[in-house]
Amino acid sequence: MLEMLTSESFAFRSGESVYNSVEMRGRHVDSYSMYKRGTRDHVINTYDYDKEQVRLLSGVGKDIGNPSWKRSFPYILLAALSSFLFGYHLGVVNETLESMSHDLGFHGDTMAEGLVVSTCLGGAFVGSLFSGSIADGVGRRRAFQLCALPLIIGSSMSATAKNLWGMLLGRLFVGTGMGIGPPVAALYVAEVSPAYVRGTYGSCSQLATCLGLMGALFIGFPAKQIEGWWRMCFWASVAPAALLTVFMEFSVESPHWLFKRGRGADAEAEFEKLLGGPYVKGAMAELSKSQRGDEADTVKLSELFYGHHRKVVFMGSSLFALQQLSGINAVFYFSSTVFKSAGVPSESANICVGIANLLGSLFALVSMDKLGRKALLIASFSGMAVAMTIQATSASSLVSGSSVIYLSVGGMLLFVLTFAMGAGPVPGLLLSEMFPSRVRAKAMSICMAVHWMINSLVGLLFLRLLELLGPLVLNTIFATFCLLAVIFVKKNVLETKGKSLQDIEIALLPPV
Repeated sequence: MLEMLTSESFAFRSGESVYNSVEMRGRHVDSYSMYKRGTRDHVINTYDYDKEQVRLLSGVGKDIGNPSWKRSFPYILLAALSSFLFGYHLGVVNETLESMSHDLGFHGDTMAEGLVVSTCLGGAFVGSLFSGSIADGVGRRRAFQLCALPLIIGSSMSATAKNLWGMLLGRLFVGTGMGIGPPVAALYVAEVSPAYVRGTYGSCSQLATCLGLMGALFIGFPAKQIEGWWRMCFWASVAPAALLTVFMEFSVESPHWLFKRGRGADAEAEFEKLLGGPYVKGAMAELSKSQRGDEADTVKLSELFYGHHRKVVFMGSSLFALQQLSGINAVFYFSSTVFKSAGVPSESANICVGIANLLGSLFALVSMDKLGRKALLIASFSGMAVAMTIQATSASSLVSGSSVIYLSVGGMLLFVLTFAMGAGPVPGLLLSEMFPSRVRAKAMSICMAVHWMINSLVGLLFLRLLELLGPLVLNTIFATFCLLAVIFVKKNVLETKGKSLQDIEIALLPPV
């Protein structure tokens, strides 16, 4: 109890000092240097500071309601454009792979077809490794712009490819941009969103990813009838990437990043744009809670793997690994191939997949801040396990005739629906909430690197495993991973609904 009072009192006094500095001199006093000028005894002597007074003076206790969501929403929409591009490039090869393989001379080579997918994912793995350093080094806005650049270059190279190697090089560039985008988007959304709608805003990213997948699906429909149409599908992604680059120049920067860089006055100005004037002082006081002076400026990897952050990093990496081992991206990458083998027209089936994904994303959008992150994850992975079991049953000797088609397609649609309800949107948002401000970007990059590593393996090996093991065994394996995810979430995941990022950080990593 003494430690909690100590940290809260110190947090308020740091925040108050910041505001005095900003208002009287227009200059931010770095909270780290403030701490270093003091002593541990000074911090302990503040424990008797009245807790309610801290709450009121920081602006948190004032009865002024929640800030309007309309102020921050345009910036969330702009950030969601990167998620749209992410979804588009995930799905662009679905309808175009067959015609592309004919034109580039690798039709029927399952390994080459897998490489078209997995090379992009390998590039994403590399991009995600550097995403944390980029986001911390140049800021969230510039990181979005750096994400768009390889997307533009890679899409242009893919659209003009003359052979398999040209396509693979273009997909490698695209993958690099895809690797930078999702962690930066998760960071940005978490850091510019009011706490009471942060879950809803986080779900906007999943919804945008879904719309990107559907956009790739509809644009790709003519690819089988019109020669060379697949090249237009790649060209189409250049425009939104260019828009992201241009409009990010006029977007707000993350106040968290600005404050961490010692730019308190700039952080205050950005909070005023995002929340409105009456909420700025409270928001800045909240920021000061987590700016502890006993932490070095540079984050070392050893801190993330062996230090007191290791448990949260392990939880995040495991959650992303289980998400990918559930088999979701095998559905998105190769749904046309699977439906074709079941005798279902791929166009009709893929439209249904897109609708199921959209409906699940809309459910998450309206439920994230009501039901909570943990409940959605448990329900989502449970539903995915049931859906994969249905698909495994359809491939067994227990069913025959038209029942095989109904169970196979129905199971796949249920799988996509339940994934989009929780397992899709929650992990990225949850981890950006749970990681402390100082290590948030780099810890997210490690977790996303795990995500892309598993993702690329699934993309590379799925068709080959389908040939070797058959759908019964493969779908049973996927269902088992979904059940493991349910157990893991129940035991390890904490609820963050409605809490400020600073309160979450203090709860998970109390002062020692």
